[in-house]
Amino acid sequence: MELRNIKNTLSKVSIWNGDINIEPLEGGITNKNYLIKDKKKKYVARFGEDIIHHHIVRFHEIAANKAANEVGIAPEVIYHEKGLLILEYIESDTLTNTEVKKESILKKIISLIKIAHNKIPLYFTGPPIMFWVFHLVRDYAWTLKENNSFYVPILDKLIKDSVILEKAASPHYIVFCHNDLLSSNILNDGKKLWLIDWEYAGFNSPLFDLGGLASNSEFSNDQENFMLEEYFEKKISDQLIYQYQAMKCASLLRETMWSMVSEIMSSIVFDYKKYTKENLDRYNQEIEKFLHY
Repeated sequence: MELRNIKNTLSKVSIWNGDINIEPLEGGITNKNYLIKDKKKKYVARFGEDIIHHHIVRFHEIAANKAANEVGIAPEVIYHEKGLLILEYIESDTLTNTEVKKESILKKIISLIKIAHNKIPLYFTGPPIMFWVFHLVRDYAWTLKENNSFYVPILDKLIKDSVILEKAASPHYIVFCHNDLLSSNILNDGKKLWLIDWEYAGFNSPLFDLGGLASNSEFSNDQENFMLEEYFEKKISDQLIYQYQAMKCASLLRETMWSMVSEIMSSIVFDYKKYTKENLDRYNQEIEKFLHY
């Protein structure tokens, strides 16, 4: 979307105080985001339609963001229309993978996650989406096969892995998850942490969020154990660790296949091929360890 079209679209929105200044925000690999300044405030504008092959439905993202704001962990939704979401701007820094691993910060992140898991369902309105990683993996495989992806030869093996992981992670219990716990989706305003980017949110196993956080930031075993004990508030059993390791592998598999699909579907300028390789290499290492667990 050209900046001229962005300006034209935003100029028609009636919430501004005077003229607006628009600056692209770097880092997004699913949507295009912009910092908007008027005479009084700053805002973030996110442009993006539904992305069905990634199971992104914008009405659900908006509902999740509103509920997360109600419980005090996400920016306020200021305005939305088809293809456009405008959010409150939080003066903050995004966390780095190094910061996420610090115990003092990790404790705050776990508290944030528990609020999302336990309180958002009390404020969420409208039809909820189930973000079930094992269904996503199967659906991604269909998309890749239908589009003659370069990765078709390895898909059957990945699906077999997924069957093993789904069984190993059971029995499952369900909470409301963020499902995209990259360090870049956690903001620190100096007083508290915030979660942003709710487009993948939905009901899921809490172990997916925990496994995703750990794999995205490359936690050590000690850091994983600390995270799990902090979340569950007790000593962790061997059975729970086994279930967690299975779901961590599943989170890496989903991220890998997300990138495979993005290689052929996304119009955003990003080296998805490199991202696929990085995640596939990490997934292969983790699944090999898990199968010999």
